Amino acid sequence: MKFPVIVRHRREKATIYAKSPGYPFYRLGYYAGGKRLIRSFKSYAEAKTEAERIVRQLAEGSQAAALNGEQSRDAMAAIQRLDALRHSTGRRVSLLAAVSEFAEASAKLLGRDLGQVVEAYLNTIATVKRKEVAEAVEEFIKVDEPRTKAGEGQRAQLSSEYARIRALRLRQFAKAFPGHAVCDLSKEHLDTFIRSLDESGAKSRNHHRAGIKQFLQWCIRKDYLPATHRMNEADAMRPEHANIGEIAFYTPKEFRAILEIARSPMREIIAIGGFAGLRTAEILRLTWQEVFRVPGHIEITAGKAKTRQRRLVEICPALAAWVEPCRTLTGKLWDCSDRCFHKAFVEVCDHAKISRKLNGLRHSFCSFHFALHSNENLTAALGGTSPAMVHQHYKGLATKAEGEAWFNTQPLKTAENIIAMPATKNICQRMT
Repeated sequence: MKFPVIVRHRREKATIYAKSPGYPFYRLGYYAGGKRLIRSFKSYAEAKTEAERIVRQLAEGSQAAALNGEQSRDAMAAIQRLDALRHSTGRRVSLLAAVSEFAEASAKLLGRDLGQVVEAYLNTIATVKRKEVAEAVEEFIKVDEPRTKAGEGQRAQLSSEYARIRALRLRQFAKAFPGHAVCDLSKEHLDTFIRSLDESGAKSRNHHRAGIKQFLQWCIRKDYLPATHRMNEADAMRPEHANIGEIAFYTPKEFRAILEIARSPMREIIAIGGFAGLRTAEILRLTWQEVFRVPGHIEITAGKAKTRQRRLVEICPALAAWVEPCRTLTGKLWDCSDRCFHKAFVEVCDHAKISRKLNGLRHSFCSFHFALHSNENLTAALGGTSPAMVHQHYKGLATKAEGEAWFNTQPLKTAENIIAMPATKNICQRMT
């Protein structure tokens, strides 16, 4: 047989070369994919059979002939993997698309393993879980409950009364969407709920909005809601400008009547509220040591102030006279619950035949102090608020003469020394 042997099919051809003393194999040469390829065979029959197969493939336009055996096996295995992907996900991907996507991703990863990068990415994205609104609300309330507890000598992170009222509002919200999952809620749901509160005031609706926003933010952290939910952009979630209600405060005559009716420690607490302007919650956190530790001033530590900023409030001569009998006392001013205090204060007002006014003592202090000094910065500093709030709420409510009368409300007689604890305990017993 004369070599080389040329095997043809249509316009395609392959060449078989004979063995040589230095290379005991038949070589098959052909062009595929623009490249010259050489393959070796032990027998001429094997070389010819493969040559005939290759030229037929090339004539039909197939590029498979460009692959060697290992490459062909890899290609078939890759195609089988892509077919399995199609069956499991429904996504059809060609071998070229898969390789192209892998090559582009690998180029961007700068040598990092693609599988590890994908795993890390999946660990950072949230998978939204379905959770009914009512169940999520109850979980939110329970999770936040520890924040209402305070350690010894410390202040709770969250007011228990605020948490209680917020829980009532959120349960009302959940009741409006029975059977709904949090992730099913939309802007339209929030619009509908807020519109259902039309009979409530603007301030009340704003409180509802604030509670819902806190709940939705928590739902994002729990993966009950995607971070891109955008429900806070609902029209109804925009805060309203609430009308400023009329500020109710006591007159100097009413103040004296309440002080003379009250017993210790209620009497001293009322005096501190009216002469120093402390918020009720701040007063109920105070100890007698903080009333007398700084000469001439009441110390409100950062942990006991609403703004969590320490401040000193001057003790005016009238206040000094009212609290002097308690100088030797220790412990908290009110050693009972907040609810117990408010109940006791209502009883004092009833006995004095004076209607109780919401935040009346603080409103009275700010109104009369500003009227007396005409200095919103000073009044704001003592009251732990802002000059803008003083101007907005307390300007022009009282005269300077009324302010002088208020801060000159001295005891008519020296108050007797009274141990505070029995009085508070008796009140608690009547309430239980």
